[in-house]
Amino acid sequence: MKRLLFAVSAAVAFTLAVRPTAAQAPSEIHFKLVPQPKFVNCTGVPGEPEPTAEVTVLRGELNDTLQLNVHHLRPNLAFDLFTIQNSNLNAYGEVDPAFKNFGLAWYQTDVQADKNGDAEVQIHTILLDQIFGFDPASNLQPTHTFHVGFWFNNPEDAAACGFDPSKPTPFNGEQHAGPNAMISLPNPQTGLGPLCSSATGHTCNE
Repeated sequence: MKRLLFAVSAAVAFTLAVRPTAAQAPSEIHFKLVPQPKFVNCTGVPGEPEPTAEVTVLRGELNDTLQLNVHHLRPNLAFDLFTIQNSNLNAYGEVDPAFKNFGLAWYQTDVQADKNGDAEVQIHTILLDQIFGFDPASNLQPTHTFHVGFWFNNPEDAAACGFDPSKPTPFNGEQHAGPNAMISLPNPQTGLGPLCSSATGHTCNE
């Protein structure tokens, strides 16, 4: 009987040791990017299906892997993908009236649509829960960039939708880009971007 109780106790202890707790962050997440309402007709082809973008992020031991798959873009357009602090859309895909700016932004990769309007890209870097930047010289405290979005590389590509090419944004390698084309949405409960995979209240669990 003692041996049986010991075996049962050991089995329970082992199960508790290896079973993930509820607080543990997931090893894989999925989310979508949403077209900017003002520029959707320049991001895609009017009369055709609206552009869609699916993101998968796999947690790694040293860094993470982000896979982006986009469909129904305007053929052959070029874009630039960033991880950013803020989204200008709310959790329902509507323009947030309280939005001020995108905040801290990190240039991650180019995104190129092919002749069919499809694009695929993969990056490897720190992404889930811990991505941040800081600059002591300018008093910038550690700041997370939990959102993902991509911008028109050429300002002229969004001119037909009301963007002024003479006032470019800095979202490409030359700091002479167009507006945001597609972006992630905040979590409706936490208000954080999707690269925070687990949060307590409005704070990401790192």
